[in-house]
Amino acid sequence: MPELPEVEVTRRTIAPGLHGAVVTGARVGKPLRWPLGCAPQQLAHRTVGLAQRRGKYIWLPLGAPLGGAAGQAGTPGDADADADADAATGGLLIHLGMSGSLQLSQQPGDAGAHDHFDLVTTRGTLRLHDPRRFGAVVWSPALDREPAARLLAGLGPEPFDAALDAAGFHARLQARRAPIKQVLLSGQAVVGAGNIYACEALHVAGIDPRTPAYRLSRPRAGRLLQAVRDTLARALALGGSTLRDFHDAHGMDGAYQQQAAVYGREGQACPRCAAPVLRIVQGQRATYYCRACQRR
Repeated sequence: MPELPEVEVTRRTIAPGLHGAVVTGARVGKPLRWPLGCAPQQLAHRTVGLAQRRGKYIWLPLGAPLGGAAGQAGTPGDADADADADAATGGLLIHLGMSGSLQLSQQPGDAGAHDHFDLVTTRGTLRLHDPRRFGAVVWSPALDREPAARLLAGLGPEPFDAALDAAGFHARLQARRAPIKQVLLSGQAVVGAGNIYACEALHVAGIDPRTPAYRLSRPRAGRLLQAVRDTLARALALGGSTLRDFHDAHGMDGAYQQQAAVYGREGQACPRCAAPVLRIVQGQRATYYCRACQRR
């Protein structure tokens, strides 16, 4: 599943090329996790703003239709969404789901069986490829209005937000009795630490993934927060991780998985102490850790 580093790498690769482009059309393929929320033709004649990211979502701002051009009527039941889309600025909230990737191409070719959305612009076509169709492209009038506000409501603070300090992170953990690995995956204490990066950050911080979150002392919480930041920063520098489906918008694979200390290394020597890396299952997700290095 694409996590924060992969989504941020994608945002960085599409943002410069799309910024200032004008939408000339859109195509919707097979249904995704959530409906688009407006008629595709209502996205035309809009200028694309600078792509942003919140958690694992990409927000692609779209200006009001140029020259007051209004889209055609949508399907029955979409009247409110159509009115919003016609009248004002808004944007597309994009989620890559379990297997999605975005590609920006000048000559995308015919859409394949797993190409479920195209945004055609004067600077190329942004295409969502998603074999498992858990991704989504959703129109919203703004990030703080429905449906974007509802989809983003449960997200914790961004990992690199200067306002998030060790004390604040520790306070968030104190309210949670679940194992720290699962708390990290929930994104409520801090967003971005998906399965690979949660395993790696916990190893860096020397914390057993089964430790109840509320039992972490403030110093250990501070070390974990720094480990999350360091792990995500390293993943960003390496282009994210490619385990199966992820490629950036130029088709390039990530390289972080090649340097992981514990993830996917069951039975191999821990790079810190040489003890064998163990694999357990938490919340139906594989967890990799070193029993010798990581303490409860």
